Amino acid sequence: MNVLKKVLVLGLGLALVGCTSDQKIKEQVAKALKEDPKILAEAIEKNPAEIIDALQKAARAAQEDLAKKREDEEKKKLEESFDKPLVAKIRADESIRGTKGAPITVVEYTDFECPFCSRGFETVNQLLKQYDGKIQFVLKHLPLSFHEQAMPAAQYYEAIRLQDAKKAFAFHDEVFKNQRKLKNGKAFLEATAKQVGADMARLKKDVDSDAVKARIEEDMKEAAEFGMQGTPGFLVNGVPVRGAYPIEHFNQLIEELKKRGKVQL
Repeated sequence: MNVLKKVLVLGLGLALVGCTSDQKIKEQVAKALKEDPKILAEAIEKNPAEIIDALQKAARAAQEDLAKKREDEEKKKLEESFDKPLVAKIRADESIRGTKGAPITVVEYTDFECPFCSRGFETVNQLLKQYDGKIQFVLKHLPLSFHEQAMPAAQYYEAIRLQDAKKAFAFHDEVFKNQRKLKNGKAFLEATAKQVGADMARLKKDVDSDAVKARIEEDMKEAAEFGMQGTPGFLVNGVPVRGAYPIEHFNQLIEELKKRGKVQL
């Protein structure tokens, strides 16, 4: 192998493992490829094991680099959110679980058919118990288009909420406890509404009303503005949590809010 080909193989190896800081080698490799494009094919053919090894190392390095960049970006976004929290609209008629006006406010954007939201449901229940008297929970809607029963379930919830917040919460809990039955559609939603004691005549009138649909659309619009593309999405005193994280993650956020003097418990 002549000197030029050796330079190319060396350059290829360095490039594949992400170590291409030597500008001279870069220039030599570029020149070699321009003068004879077949050199690359020959190098691969004559050194298959080395090339495969280099590719595997390059893939691992790229994955690690991407993961590190994502981690750094998330840390940066998290840091910014402590200083500039996202402010969700809390309506005058908002239904609150927990203690209204409590120092910790958790807002969730949920999809009744999302399996990850059922995990979020369990985590919220844990938070309400752990921070009893110090937390208020606000439910908002983000029914995803590919979940056929998510929007109807959200409409049933809102229609029941117009009657009684406690009954709406009970409906919410029953749906998540029996999420697989959502495949039965309207039959399951109606049965659950009856189970929690909803006024079925009024429910039938309200479930497809403009008021119910507008409220859900308003939640969806707010979620989009906050970059909540999937479910569940949360705000913990304005700090976003995108995904079904365990309670430990929420506890860490709350502790950090306390350290920074953002919340007094």
